[in-house]
Amino acid sequence: MSETKISYLSMIEIFQDLSPDQKAEIDHATTMTTCESGRIFYMPEDTGEVLFLLKKGRVQLYRMTMAGKKIVVATLDAGAIFGEMALIGTGMHNTYAEAVDDCLICVMSRVDLERLILQHPKVGLRLMQSIGTRLSSTEQRLEEIAFKSIPARLAGLLLRITNDSENTIIKGYTHQDLAEILGTYRETTTQTLNEFKTKGLIKIGRKRIELLDLNALQSMSQT
Repeated sequence: MSETKISYLSMIEIFQDLSPDQKAEIDHATTMTTCESGRIFYMPEDTGEVLFLLKKGRVQLYRMTMAGKKIVVATLDAGAIFGEMALIGTGMHNTYAEAVDDCLICVMSRVDLERLILQHPKVGLRLMQSIGTRLSSTEQRLEEIAFKSIPARLAGLLLRITNDSENTIIKGYTHQDLAEILGTYRETTTQTLNEFKTKGLIKIGRKRIELLDLNALQSMSQT
């Protein structure tokens, strides 16, 4: 189990500069656990005492509006970290973190993370780079919501998801999932997907979308 956990830790970007012996030290400071889809790791105003390292599955970070509408801030895949903002900021979470799939995670305490950063400053640097990348992505999405149409935003989202998976088939996303990421309603998303299908841009199945015309979708995402 220890060797398995070290191999998992090696996939986490913030630990890339550490030697095998140093990763073995981290192994003793982390616990690995599985959790089912739907598990809530934390909610707004919860005290942040641990860093979560995602090995398998997907995790959504989201907020809820006063009207009860869910707005997805980020969808994290294997190799991502989350919970870091509470550890280095106010000590409180400002989003919900929920398992979208069955997940395998490693957990590190605040004390162990602080000690690791003091001993290995490159870990702190990579942590800040990770936070910066996520903030930049969030700012880009906010800009799209403010200035782009629903079809342009949906086309861009479909292209981003397939770039992450390195193929033209998207699996595991419902129309509701896509709507929450876009910050719109499911009915609007379904209507737009059907328009894409009619134009021959995509093929739609159950929790499956195949992109047929990447160039047209790319052009649409810029409008």
